[in-house]
Amino acid sequence: MMTPVLRQNAIRPATRIHAVGAYRPDVVVTNDDVCQWIDSSDEWIRQRTGIQTRRRASAGISVLDMAEGAARQALDRAGIEPSRLGAVIVSTVSHPYAMPSAAAALTERLGATPAPAYDISAACAGYCYGVAQADALVRSGAAEFVLVVGAEKLSDFIDNHERTISFLLGDGAGAVVVGPAEEPGISASVWGSDGSKWDAIGMTHSLGKVRELESLARHADQSDDQALISAALDIWPTMRQDGPSVFRWAVWEMAKVAQRALDAAGVTAEDLSAFIPHQANMRIIDEMVKQLKLPAHVAVARDIVDSGNTSAASIPLAMHRLLDEDPSLSGGLALQIGFGAGLVFGAQVVRLP
Repeated sequence: MMTPVLRQNAIRPATRIHAVGAYRPDVVVTNDDVCQWIDSSDEWIRQRTGIQTRRRASAGISVLDMAEGAARQALDRAGIEPSRLGAVIVSTVSHPYAMPSAAAALTERLGATPAPAYDISAACAGYCYGVAQADALVRSGAAEFVLVVGAEKLSDFIDNHERTISFLLGDGAGAVVVGPAEEPGISASVWGSDGSKWDAIGMTHSLGKVRELESLARHADQSDDQALISAALDIWPTMRQDGPSVFRWAVWEMAKVAQRALDAAGVTAEDLSAFIPHQANMRIIDEMVKQLKLPAHVAVARDIVDSGNTSAASIPLAMHRLLDEDPSLSGGLALQIGFGAGLVFGAQVVRLP
C-alpha cells in the first residue's frame, strides 16, 4: 500500500504591508499633570525621555475599542473587506482578560469570523513579532491577508506614584494589514529574547499574590485586623522597571540587532527612507541613530514626544504619523525595531505602505 502524499498550502513568494491605521485616545496628560504624583519636573522628564505629553484613554475606552478603531482604519485604507482576513493577531500586555483573547473578540467585532485569532504577549516587541508571523502565514499560503494590531491601555496598570516607569506610559493602538505582493516588502525578521533579564521590566506581583491577599482580606474582615485589610486593598499588579539596566541593554544591544536586520534584508542605512524604533526613550532613539550612522535623509520616528511609550502600539502609531506628515515616504524602506519586557526584541525592514 502506497503512503498517501499530504497536501500543503501554495507558497507565495512575497508579502508587504498594505496599509496602517491608528487610534489615539482622547485624554492628553502633560508632564505637569504627572508631577502631581511624583517628585519630578517638566524639564527633567523632557531632558531624560523627550516626552512632553502622553495620550491616555478615558475610563469607558477599552483595549478592544482602541484595537477596533485602528483595525478599521487600516482595513479601509487597504481596501480589504474583513471577510478576506486569514488571521487576526493582537499584541497586547494590557488586555484585562488572560482568556479569551482580545483577537477573538476583535475578529467578531470586525466581521472577520471565522478567521483564526490569537494574542501575542511580547510587550514592546509584540508588533514586530506579529509582522514576522503575518509574513510567514501569507507566504506559506495559510492566509491571504493578516491583520496585526498592537493595542495597549497601560494606564490601567500604572501606579501614579511609582517613578521608574509610570511617567513614560501612554495608551493607544496601531494596526497594519499584511498581504501578498509582487516583490518582497517585508525582510527576514531578526528576533529573539534574553531571559536572563526577565525581571528587568514587569509587574509588582503576580495574580497568585492577588489570590493570597484576597484570602487575607477575608480573614481580616472576620478578625478586624486593619493592617491585613489595608494590604488586601492594594492588590492590583502595576508596572515597574529597573530603568538603568533596561537603558543600557537597549542602547548597547539593540543597535546591533538593528544592524543585523539591515544585513538580513541585504540593504544598508543609505537605502532607508525611515527608521521606526520602539518609542521607549528619546535618548535611546538618538543613540541608535548615531550607532547605525543613519544619513540625514532618513526620517526618524519621534512619536514619543506627545504619545509617550505605548508598548506594542508604538511602532505602528509612529509609522502612521510619519506617513501622515510626509506622504512622500510611501514606498520607501523603513527599518523597524521593537524591544522590551522579557527581555525580547524583534526587527525587520519593511516597504512603507
